[in-house]
Order: sequence, then C-alpha cells, then structure tokens
Amino acid sequence: MAASSLSLSWASTTISNKLNVPHLNEALQPTSLPINNTLKCMGGTTIIEESHHNRRALLLGFGALTATLFPSTSVLAQEKPKNYVAYVDTEDGYSYYYPSDWRDFDFLAHDSAFKDRYMQLHNVRVRFIPTNKKDIHDLGSMDQVITDLVTKVYSSPNQEATILNMEERSEGGKNYCTVEFRLESRNFAVCSFATIAIANGRYYTMIVVANDRRWKKFRNQLKVIADSFKVMDI
Repeated sequence: MAASSLSLSWASTTISNKLNVPHLNEALQPTSLPINNTLKCMGGTTIIEESHHNRRALLLGFGALTATLFPSTSVLAQEKPKNYVAYVDTEDGYSYYYPSDWRDFDFLAHDSAFKDRYMQLHNVRVRFIPTNKKDIHDLGSMDQVITDLVTKVYSSPNQEATILNMEERSEGGKNYCTVEFRLESRNFAVCSFATIAIANGRYYTMIVVANDRRWKKFRNQLKVIADSFKVMDI
C-alpha cells in the first residue's frame, strides 16, 4: 500500500464532465452547484473568485492545500477488527467492515447502507455508476476530482465545505482515494469520509457520515470503515 502527496492544481475540467455523477447527498436535499462560485482556503486567500448571490463561500481546508495525509491500513487484508462485521458483495464487486451494532437500511440510489441504531445520520453507504474509465486517475488529478466531488456532489448550495485531508492508496492492483471533509450550514454540521475506486466498468463511492458532535467521538471508528473499502474483479 502506498500513499502519495496531493497538491491542489485547480484544473478546469470537472468530474461532472468526465463522468456523469449524480448527486449523492440526498438526505440533505442537495442541488448541483452553479458554475460560478467562490473557493477559499482557511487562511482567507482567494483561489477562484466569481460572484454568485445564491452561493456561500466554499472553504477548502489548509490541510487539503498542503496535502496532509492521514495513515491508512488495509483492514480487510488483516484480521477483522473487534466489534466489526464484514459486508462482502461478490455480485457487485466490493466489500467493507461496519460496526456490528449497526443495522442495514434502504438509502435512495445506493446499493448498500448501514446505520447506527439510534442515529440515522450516523451511517455508511455505497453506490456505483457505469464508467468507461479503468482507474480513478483516468478521471484527472485527484486533487481536482476530490474537490469537485465534495463541492459539487456532496455539498448543498447552503453549505460551506471544508476539505480536511486527502489520501491515496493502492492495494491488489486497485487504486483508491479517500477524503475527509466537513459540511456546515446554519443549523448543523456533518463530517464524512468518502472513498472512491474504479473497477468492473463501475465508479464506486463509499461515504461514511456523522454529525459534527458525534464525529469528535467516533471519527476513528468511522475511519476503520473508510480504510476497509475494497473493490474486487467480478
């Protein structure tokens, strides 16, 4: 497994043009971002600035700009962690671990989903869409792909998006990229890990979510889920 540094290049081509990615944040009633928006780093330096009266500023964390990486482990390649259950979908070609006290539930347009028994927003879910790409790097630079994923797919127009960390790993001939990010609106904030991979003519996306308060307590538990996501040939 190898991790590589990322540096935001702000390429002009977006993931939406490369791949027809539907909006993934249905639980928060998102809509696609307008073409014009404002991107800022946490220090306040404007990266791209175009006016739009309906869009709040999108904040990209300093950790993303400096490509701070968090350590990754191949969970499924090791002994199953205590208090986790393996979910393996041999038909659709992916697997991951989730906490043993979570319950499966239906989440719109997703292939699998599990949630905390008490907090529905505390959950993991996986979906995939067709693609002619062979690898995530075929989508373009990972800094731009991840930035577009967070700001144009997962965030709503009334949210501020802060990218906290990004990481690449390679395992079994498959490449993965994971991003940790925070979405904040007037009434609440949520934090997430999202992991992407391409295999079997499919673009897979896993997202692990919790509200801001629970994230502080359960982040490491949720990181195990994000690190465990793997795709397999079918």
